[in-house]
Amino acid sequence: MDNLERMGSEMPYIVDGEVRKVHSAARKLQQEFNQVDRSDYKAIGQALGRLINCEGKAFVTPPFYCDYGKNIYVGDGFYANFNCTILDVGKVEIGKNCLLAPNVGIYTAGHPLHPVSRNSGYEYGIPVKIGDNCWIGANSIIMPGVTIGDNVVVAAGSVVTKDIPDWSLVAGNPARIIRKITDEDKEYYYKDRKFDDESWKKILEYERR
Repeated sequence: MDNLERMGSEMPYIVDGEVRKVHSAARKLQQEFNQVDRSDYKAIGQALGRLINCEGKAFVTPPFYCDYGKNIYVGDGFYANFNCTILDVGKVEIGKNCLLAPNVGIYTAGHPLHPVSRNSGYEYGIPVKIGDNCWIGANSIIMPGVTIGDNVVVAAGSVVTKDIPDWSLVAGNPARIIRKITDEDKEYYYKDRKFDDESWKKILEYERR
């Protein structure tokens, strides 16, 4: 089994010539994406489609950084703000209508704990999966092997080290569940601030569609 196969099988692998060749090709696509005119949204979308796997409409605000790109799968309505970093040694699956705030990091890549093993050159990649309708707050980090359910909000500055169930609000380092998200939250746009009548009417119309 070569190192590319080992990497794709969640096994320890070493970055050799073949791995570096694939990595270099991704770097070129990443550079192309990050150099697109920031006001040319169509060109940004086209460059993004060459770098990662997009199902439906997706948009990422440059700059964006990744290892391979080909291991990233995002659903319709995906959006990532400035300075998103996804180390996709392992597969990264992100569902529909997910929002990533600035400086979010999703890391599948890692190195062994013990220095002898680490200095041998072996690395690993463990997949990350994020469900539908999730919002990952600014400066948050998702660690290798984590699965996040549907309708989850990760508060800014969180470090997610364990799986998160559906409809959860999590925060902290390491992130923990603060509470469940309920239908009562629908009426509020920020803390105790309720939607005004005009915006609330539009939300109800959207819900009925």
